[in-house]
Amino acid sequence: MSGAGPLGAAPDPGGRRRSWSELLAGRVKRQKYSPEREQQVKEAAVHLLTRHQNLNDLLLEVEGPLCKKLCLSQLMGCDAPEAHTSPSASFIGSALQAQASQLGVAVGALAAGTVASGLEQICRTPQGCCHTALLTSEQRKRLSSLLDIVQYLLANNMFCRLSFCQELWKVQKSLLLEAVWYLHSQKTVSLPELLESCPSVQAVVHWLCRHLRLLCEQMEASGQDVDVAGVLLSDFVQILVLRGFQENSDLKRNVEQEKTVQIAAAVLERMLAFALDAVAAGVQESSSAHKAVRSWTAVLSRSLWCGTVPAASARRFARHTLTQILTHDPVLKVADAIRMQREWSFARAHPLLTVMYRKLFVLLSPEELVGLLQEVLETHEVNWQHVLSCVSVLGVCVPEAPQLVRDWVARLLACAFESYDRDSLATAFLVVRQAALEGPSVFPPYADWFKVSFGSTRACHGCNKKALVFLLKFLSDLVPFEAPRYLQVHLLHPPLVPSKYRLLLTDYVALAKTRLADLKVSIENTGLYEDLSSAGDITEPHSQAPQDVEKAIVVFEHTGKIPATVMEASIFRRPYYLSHFLPALLAPRVLPEVPDPRVAFIEALRRADKIPPSLYSTYRQACSAAEEKQHETPAVLVEPGCAEEPLGALQAALGALRAAVAEPTPHDVISAHVTVISGRLSAALGASQDDGSFEIPTVQLDVVAPRLEQQEAQVVDLLLTSFCQNLMVASSFAPPERQGPWAVLFVRMVFARVLPAVLARLCQLLGSQSSSLRATHVLGLAVLAVHLRESASILPHVATCAPASAKGLSAAEVLEGLLTCRTATSALVCMKFCTAAISYALCKFSSKSRDILYSSLSPSLIKKLQFVVLRLFSEARETVCPEVTADVPWDPLCLQSADWKRAVLCLWKHRAFQELLKEKEFGLTYRDWLQLELEIQPEMDALPDTERRDFHQWAIRQHFLPELSAAGGFGGDLEAACSALVEVLLDAGQSSGHTGPSHPAGLWSLGPSQSPSLVLGRAGNWDLRCRLQEMVADLELDRASVAVRAQAPSRGHFLFGIFHCRLQALGSSSRLLKEQVLLTWERLLLSLPASILFTSPGPGEPTALDCDEFLHLADSELRNFSSLGGALSHGLTAHFFKGLLSVCLRGRDPPRMVDLTISACHTRCPVILASALLWWPRLEPVLSHQWATSSLGPLPQELRRLQEGWQRARSFLSLDTAPPAPDPAWVSAAALHFAIQQAVKEDTRRDLKKLDCEREEVLLPLLLFSLLGLLSSHLTPHEAINPQKALDTCAEILGCLDRRRVPWLLLFHTTRTDTELRHICRMAADRLVRLLPVAFYSLLAHFDRDILRGEAAFLGVAVDMYLRLVQLFVAGETSPLSAVTLGSQQLQGEGDPFGLITKARLFLLQWIPQCSKTSFLNMEEVVPATRGIVFILKSMSLLKPEELLATSKEVDPEVSAALLRGQQAEPLDCEPLLF
Repeated sequence: MSGAGPLGAAPDPGGRRRSWSELLAGRVKRQKYSPEREQQVKEAAVHLLTRHQNLNDLLLEVEGPLCKKLCLSQLMGCDAPEAHTSPSASFIGSALQAQASQLGVAVGALAAGTVASGLEQICRTPQGCCHTALLTSEQRKRLSSLLDIVQYLLANNMFCRLSFCQELWKVQKSLLLEAVWYLHSQKTVSLPELLESCPSVQAVVHWLCRHLRLLCEQMEASGQDVDVAGVLLSDFVQILVLRGFQENSDLKRNVEQEKTVQIAAAVLERMLAFALDAVAAGVQESSSAHKAVRSWTAVLSRSLWCGTVPAASARRFARHTLTQILTHDPVLKVADAIRMQREWSFARAHPLLTVMYRKLFVLLSPEELVGLLQEVLETHEVNWQHVLSCVSVLGVCVPEAPQLVRDWVARLLACAFESYDRDSLATAFLVVRQAALEGPSVFPPYADWFKVSFGSTRACHGCNKKALVFLLKFLSDLVPFEAPRYLQVHLLHPPLVPSKYRLLLTDYVALAKTRLADLKVSIENTGLYEDLSSAGDITEPHSQAPQDVEKAIVVFEHTGKIPATVMEASIFRRPYYLSHFLPALLAPRVLPEVPDPRVAFIEALRRADKIPPSLYSTYRQACSAAEEKQHETPAVLVEPGCAEEPLGALQAALGALRAAVAEPTPHDVISAHVTVISGRLSAALGASQDDGSFEIPTVQLDVVAPRLEQQEAQVVDLLLTSFCQNLMVASSFAPPERQGPWAVLFVRMVFARVLPAVLARLCQLLGSQSSSLRATHVLGLAVLAVHLRESASILPHVATCAPASAKGLSAAEVLEGLLTCRTATSALVCMKFCTAAISYALCKFSSKSRDILYSSLSPSLIKKLQFVVLRLFSEARETVCPEVTADVPWDPLCLQSADWKRAVLCLWKHRAFQELLKEKEFGLTYRDWLQLELEIQPEMDALPDTERRDFHQWAIRQHFLPELSAAGGFGGDLEAACSALVEVLLDAGQSSGHTGPSHPAGLWSLGPSQSPSLVLGRAGNWDLRCRLQEMVADLELDRASVAVRAQAPSRGHFLFGIFHCRLQALGSSSRLLKEQVLLTWERLLLSLPASILFTSPGPGEPTALDCDEFLHLADSELRNFSSLGGALSHGLTAHFFKGLLSVCLRGRDPPRMVDLTISACHTRCPVILASALLWWPRLEPVLSHQWATSSLGPLPQELRRLQEGWQRARSFLSLDTAPPAPDPAWVSAAALHFAIQQAVKEDTRRDLKKLDCEREEVLLPLLLFSLLGLLSSHLTPHEAINPQKALDTCAEILGCLDRRRVPWLLLFHTTRTDTELRHICRMAADRLVRLLPVAFYSLLAHFDRDILRGEAAFLGVAVDMYLRLVQLFVAGETSPLSAVTLGSQQLQGEGDPFGLITKARLFLLQWIPQCSKTSFLNMEEVVPATRGIVFILKSMSLLKPEELLATSKEVDPEVSAALLRGQQAEPLDCEPLLF
C-alpha cells in the first residue's frame, strides 16, 4: 500500500504490520454487537474509503476464509455460492460502488481496472528470479482470493469483461500464462475473448509463444508444478487448434473473431517453426530447447487425441502442420537430396522429427497422407530432408503405406514419361531410394526396382527414342551427385536399349565409369554377392571377397554346380576374380580328411580351368605347410572380437521394446522401436551377415547339421530370448487379441533379416536340445511359428536338400516340421508346442474373418496335436461333448508351472477346437495317422508294446475304419484301409531310398509334397506291418468265401492294382527310383500271405491258377531290375511256389493244377522257372516238405522236371553218369549253367570237356546263358561269379561248338527267328540282351580263324555287333561296365568298353580285306549303316573315353571305305590281328 493511510495495517509492538481483518477483529472484541452499531460502522467505513484510499491494495489485503487451504481442484470450482457471499467481497463491492459514484464512472469499468492492477501485482516476478510461466504457491493463494471477489462482482453485475481485457493487455508484460489460464478456467474471461480484444496481433503472438516455450521447458523439470504445466499446455493447445482450424461455416466471424483465428494459427505455426529449427540445429538432448520441443510434441498429440477437439479440426490441423513441416526452410535442392538422403532414413533421422510425424500420422488415413505428400510436392517448394524423412516414417510406421507408395511411384513414372516431366522422375527416384533404405518389408531393393522398371520390354521408356533420351539424360545429370552404389546398379543392370540406340547407353556408361574412377571405386571390383540396393559405404574388395566365397560355397553345395555369378566374374570381372575372390577362396588351411564343400568347390573350379595352375600349386603347398605347423605348434585360443558394444546397444533396444509392450502402445511406437532394433541388428552382425543380398531365391538350410558362427549364435539367442520375454510380459497385461502388432513386426522387420541364422538355431533347439526347453521357450517359439505363417508371403522360402530352383517350404513349415513324435520326450515337446500355437492363434485371430483365422492355423500342428492326444490320453478317445466357454484358454499357459495335460484337454474339449476338427484340412486322416505312426521309435516310445498294440487296434478298427470317408475314414471298407496302409508303406520305402541327409525323421511328415525319412525294415514299421497282415488275413478269408459262393474264381488282388498305379505314376523316372519302389514292394509282398499272388480256385474242373498279375510284373519289371542277371530273388521265388502249392492243395486235383500253372509259366513268364532252377538247392526241401505234409503222392510232374534238370546238372559236374536231359532243352541248359556258377572249384574247364557228348539243343542255350552270365559278372561282380571264370566258361562252350561244327552266330544275328533262343532272352534283363555285342567282342581272342573264314555271315554279324557296340557306348549304356572295370583291378582290360571298341575296330579294319566276295553279298544293309557310326578315329589312342561324345556328329569313313573296297578286292592270305 502506498503510504500509511488510516486503513493501512498498523504495526504491532514487535514491528509486524497487522492486516485489515485483524484490526476489525480487535474492534469487534472491544465493543458489544448491536444492529444499530453495525450500521454505523458500515457508514463510517465507506466514508473512510472514499478519502484518498488505494482500492488495489485494499483488494490484495482482503483474505477470505476459503482461500487458506486452496488446491488446484478447488481452483477449478471457485464458482461456489459461498464464495460469492463472502463478507469481504460484499464489502469491496460496496466500496467500489461508492468510489465509482464519486468519480462518475461505471462501477464495472472501475472494478475491471482495479482487478487488472491487482492481477499485475500478483504476477510480478521478484528481481533475480528466472523467467517463468507458472505462479508460485503464494501467488496462487492470492490470485484465488482475488478471483473470489471477481466472481462476486460478476454475479452482481459490477464487472466489465471487455474493460478488463483491455486493461490486461496494458500490463501484458507482467502477466503470467498460468494466471491467464485461471481467468479462462474460472470463466472470469475466456481466452478467445482475451485474444479478440488485443490491440496488436504480433505482440500477443510473441507473448504467447514465449510463455508456451517457458511452459514446455518447465514440464521437463521435476517437481509439483509438472502436472499443472501439463494441464495448462494441453488446454491452451486445444483452444488454439479449435479456434485456428474450425470450419468457415461453423460461425459467422466478425473482425475480432478473425483476429483470434489469426493469432491461434500464428502461435501454432511459430511453435512448430521453433521445433523444426531446433531439430535442424541438432540440439542436444540435455538442452532446454530439446526439452521444450519434446514436451510440445507430446502435449500436442495428447491434446488432439483426448476427444475434445473435433475430428475435422484435428485433421485440418494435421494437414496444415504436415504441409508446414514439408515446406519449412526449403533450401535443399534435388541434387542435395540425392547426395544426402542416406542420412535421412528412419534410423538416422532426428527422433523428435520422427515422433512428430508419428503423432500427426494418427490423425490422417494412409491414403490422405500419401495424397498430401503428392499434393505438397506438386504445389510447393519443399524441404527435401523433411519430405524424405516423412517417406521413411510413413513406410515404417503405417502398415498400409508400402503399397500406396508403390502405386504413387508408378503414377509418377507414368506421368514423367507421358509429359517428359523431370520433376516427376526425380521425385520417383528419390522416393524409391528412400523407401528402399527401410528394407524389403517397406519397398523392394533399389536394384530390383530399377531392373523391373527399366530393364525389361515392359519398361516405362519402351522402345521410344525420345523416352530413352529423356531417361539417359536424367541419369547423366544425376552422375555428379550419385552415390557409388547407385552407379553400380545402373552399370550392372542397365536399362533395356534397342541395338540401334546402343550408342546412347554407351555414353552414359562411359560417364558413370569415369565418375566411379574419380571416386576410386572400380566396377570390376564389385563383390559377386554385394548388396547394390543399400546406400551404405562401398565395401572394400578384400573384405567383400570372404563373404562372396561363403555364399558361392553355399550355392555350390546345394546345386552341385559352379554358380553362374562366379563363372561370369571369371570372364567379365577378372581383376576382382583373380585379385580378391581366388585369394580369399584359396586361403591356406589344414585340409579336412573328408572333403568338405569348400574343397569340392575348389576342385570343381580347377577342373573347369578357372584356377591358374601356379596359384593352385601354391595353395596346396601352403596347406601342407599349415598342416605341418599344426603338429608343431599347440593350439592357441583366439579371443573373439570386441562385439560387446553393438550387442549392448541391441540389448538396450530390445529392453526398450519390452517396456513398450508392457502397456497398450500405438502401432507407430512399436514400429519405431522395432526399426531401431533392426538398425542395431545390422551393427551387431556386421555387414557380412546382414547385407540383404542372396543369389538364390530360397534360403538354404541344413537341418541335420546347422552351422552358426559364434557371433550369429549370440545375436540370434538374444533375439529369441527377447521375443519369449516380450510374449510373457505382454500376456501378463493383456490377452493375445489385445497385445498389439509387436510380434508380427518383430518377425517381419527383425527375424526376416537373419532368417537363415534363426532357422539354423531353431533346428538346434528343437532337435538335440528340445528336452531342455522351458515352458517360456516353448510358448515363445510356438507364437513365433504362428507369426511366421502369417508373414509367409513376404519371407523367402527355405530349401533343405532340393535344388535352388525348387520352390521350397515356408519358414513356418520348416519350424513345424522340426517337431517330431518319435520318442516320448519329443512327443511331449510337440504336444506343448502345438497346444500353445493353436491356443494363441485362436485367441489372436478369433475376431477376424474365417479365412484369416484358418490361414493363421497350421494344419500340420493341429494334426500332430490330435495324434499325440489320442495316443497318450485314453480319455480323449471317447466321444467329446464340446464345452461352451467364452474364450480359448491362454492365461494358464503363461504360468511357469502350467499343467500341460489339463491345458491340452481343456483345448481339446473347447467348442472352437472341435469345430476346427470338422474341417477337412484340419482333421487327422488315416493316412496322416499312419505317416506319423511310422516315425515312432518303439524302444523310446511313451507307450509300451502292449499298449501300443491296443492303441493301433483302436485307431484302425474303432476310429478310422467305421468313420465316414468325408471325415478321413473308410465307412467300414477294410480293403480300402489296407490299400491306404500299403500306399503309405510304399511311400516310406520310396522316400528312404532317395531322401538325403537334410531330411531328418519326422520333417514334413504331412502333406502331398512331404515325406518322412524312414527305412521300411526298421522296428517302427513292423508294428503296422503286423496290423496289415491281420487285415489281409481277414480279407483273404472273405475272398475265399466269395469265390466258393460265386462258383467262380475270385478277382485279382488289390495290392497289384496299387503297385501298377504306382509304376505308371513313375513314368520315365530314373532307374534307381523305380528299383527302390520294386524293392519296397517286394519286401511288403514277402511279409503277406503267399496266397495273395493267386486267385482262389473255383469249385469246378481243375484249371491253371490265375496269377497273371504277378507273372506280368515279374516278366516286365522284376526281371529288368534284378541284380541276378534277370532271375528273381530267393524270397520272391519261394513265396511264389509256396503260395502255388498252398492254393492248389485246397483244390480238387492239386497235382494237375500245379502242372497246368507251371506249364503256363513256360510261355507267360519263363523267368520264374529259371529263378526256381537257380534257387533249387534251397527251394526243393521246402516244397517237398510242404507237399508231403498235405499229400501222399510224389511232386507234380512239372516240379519233378525242374528237379531232374538240377540232378542232371549236378551229375554232370561230378563223376556220376548224367541222366538224359529233360525237355525242354533250355531247362537242362539253365540248370547246368547255374550249377557251373555255383561250383566251388574255380577251374571247371575239365568238366566242360563232357560237353562234346551233350545234345546240340542244349549247347546253344547253354552258351547264351553263359554269355548273359558273363555280362552279369561285369555289371555286378560282387553278386555273380568271377568274370574270368565266366569268360573261360564261354570260351570252352564256344570251342565245343566249333569242334562239333555247330553254328552259333545265330545267337547274335539281328534277324534270328529261333523261338527257343528268344524265349531264353526273356529270362534275362533286357539290358543284358542289349549288351550282347560286348560279350561278342569279349570272345574275340577265342574265335577260330578257319571257321570265321568259312562263315559267310560272320562279317555281317561282326559289323552289326560293332555298330551296336558303338551305339551302346554313345547312349551311355556301357557306363556301368566302365565304373565296375575302373573299380576292380581284376577286371581292367576285360570289360572296358572303350578298349573293346578299339579292338573291334582294329579287328574289322584288318579282317575286311581278307574276306571273300561272298561275305559281302548281304552287306547292302550293313554298309550304309556305317554312316551312323560315331567318329572314333583321329588318333584313337590319344582320345579319352569322355571325349568320344564330342565327335558324335562325324562319320567313321575308314570302316565304311574298307567295306566298299572289300566288295571289289581279292582276299589277302594273312590272319587278322585279334588282340
